[in-house]
Amino acid sequence: MRRESHVRFCESAGVKLPRATHPIVGFQHEHEAKAFLHDLQERMREFELALHPAKTRLIRFGRHATKQREERGEGKPETFDFLGFTHFCTRSRKWGSFVIGRKTIKKRMLKQLQVVKMELRRRMHDPIAKTGAWLNQMLKGYLNYYAVPGNSPSLWWYFNEVRWRWLKSLKRRSQRAFMSWEKFTSSTDRFFPSIRILHPLPCHRFDARTRGRRSYAGEAGGTVRC
Repeated sequence: MRRESHVRFCESAGVKLPRATHPIVGFQHEHEAKAFLHDLQERMREFELALHPAKTRLIRFGRHATKQREERGEGKPETFDFLGFTHFCTRSRKWGSFVIGRKTIKKRMLKQLQVVKMELRRRMHDPIAKTGAWLNQMLKGYLNYYAVPGNSPSLWWYFNEVRWRWLKSLKRRSQRAFMSWEKFTSSTDRFFPSIRILHPLPCHRFDARTRGRRSYAGEAGGTVRC
């Protein structure tokens, strides 16, 4: 946003503008966050642009958010969605210290399950081994993105919902078809990858060592936080 840098938007007829970036900016003090938001709005106005009012907000978030909101008579700290995860304030079960919790956005999971349901309907009469191989590949890709620390409950819920949808699809093969849940799980367990966390915490994932020094970079992410 430097004054010598300019952003060009294609506004010709029939061209759909791509979504701009959704940054998340953190500040230690509330007045700094409000000043930044005001300056950003003024800067955007110079280019005849504006921030989306429903997608731009100031929230109190961080290790002191819970205490500060209690003093103000407010509820739990607000959450925000970014990169497919709902971020919220919580504490480590092991150490009791503050951590940023992440769980898969519920709307996104339901949308993906609807896609899985339609695909299973299309593959309803395929051999179980063929459909299972497709599910195995799909679920491995799902884990590669969503298997982050603290997201295990969402992963278990998603996998169980996929199982139920597959079982319902198999039962639709015939009016006389019957398969119990126990028989179904015993015959299809081999197609479901084990649920395990594949990514470390952000403070470890972004740990870069250069010349014996250690530097940390937080996750960049459209919410201005204070």
